[in-house]
Amino acid sequence: MPSKTNDPKRKTWLETSADTDFPIQNIPFGVFLTRDDIITIGTRIGDFAIDLGALHQLGYFSEIPLTDDIFLQDSLNDFIADGRKTWRAVRNRISVIFEAGNAELRDQKDHRERVIFAMDEVEMQLPVQIGDYTDFYSSKEHAINVGSLYRDPQNALLPNWMHLPVAYHGRSSSIIPSGISVHRPQGQKLPNGATEPIFGPSRQLDFELEMAFITTDANELGQPIPVDQAEEYIFGLVLFNDWSARDIQRWEYAPLGPFLGKNFASSVSCWIVTLDALEPFRTASPKPEKDLLPYLQYSGKKTFDINLEVSIKPENKEETVVTNSNFKHLYWNMSQQLAHHTVNGCPVNSGDMMGSGTISGSTPKSFGSMLELSWKGSKPVKLNDGGDRKFIEDKDTVIMRGYCEKPGAVRIGFGEVKTKILPVFKPKKK
Repeated sequence: MPSKTNDPKRKTWLETSADTDFPIQNIPFGVFLTRDDIITIGTRIGDFAIDLGALHQLGYFSEIPLTDDIFLQDSLNDFIADGRKTWRAVRNRISVIFEAGNAELRDQKDHRERVIFAMDEVEMQLPVQIGDYTDFYSSKEHAINVGSLYRDPQNALLPNWMHLPVAYHGRSSSIIPSGISVHRPQGQKLPNGATEPIFGPSRQLDFELEMAFITTDANELGQPIPVDQAEEYIFGLVLFNDWSARDIQRWEYAPLGPFLGKNFASSVSCWIVTLDALEPFRTASPKPEKDLLPYLQYSGKKTFDINLEVSIKPENKEETVVTNSNFKHLYWNMSQQLAHHTVNGCPVNSGDMMGSGTISGSTPKSFGSMLELSWKGSKPVKLNDGGDRKFIEDKDTVIMRGYCEKPGAVRIGFGEVKTKILPVFKPKKK
């Protein structure tokens, strides 16, 4: 563990607030467009975006073996592919450069002007080029809730659920960064009591509170990744809103699973927080309730204590926090997910994204979707302005936030993933 980077006593010469998601102990990675229309890989401290491409060109990473263009790209894929040794070296060096008392950049005004930007001066981009995307279904509470709503409550979990991390292969082309609006999807639906489907806008548009991990080049075709080595190939985590059109999904999902009800959009936060930054918040996963096959048996603590919340903000009105959950609730952890994903020899590449599945806790106020919070519309969720919601309506903005916090450690956060829902897309008249 890079203890110096995580040291809670470490301070920065940049001006930051005490409750920032991005203290000098975080040092996440992202991609942004600068005020000069230059796209670059960067990091963030407080409310400042730091251009790593410029920092590299100015010689601040001279002692680390990096290619000249490693940060001058529109995605993090090549940097991630360099492996954990490089990620750690770069994070440690950034931590030193911006540490309070270090004058090497602080006292170079012309360098600072090339390297440091206020966050409102940059435009965040999707941090990785996502070649493949897998979405797991790893929250036991969520699976039981959905099974109870759509099947027999006494047999809510299908027989395989307790034996393996269930997942499906999703669509990467519609994964978008925070701040990009989404049009309400259309598709086939089967109204209650009907025997024939109709076509139209989804009336049960829903968020799914998830996180996702980003992988590096991990294995060759045919080579499984052992569960206790899986974290070596996980670069970091982002917040993930895996949008769902429940009425479309319910009609089409049998027998093969999610399609149009899921592939219209998924929204991610823009800064990837590394596992090293999260190390102080490592915690135990739920104990297996059934004996697991050897390839899914792990040792040690394999998850993190990450507080999660979701707010709904109607247009021109205040937001309402509708749920509070935690990443540690997931029954199947990331190491098990990656081990299962590759046990058949499936190769994993740099920039692949693995969604956790909806993260629900054990209480109604910790459920991770409107389907559960409103219990399929039968219990509308009250909003602060006096209205309510069964599902997400046009011009609503959904905001997800995540952070780690505990005594003796500095708060580490993910920022937010924020998405506004627009009406069904209509072509402009010529």
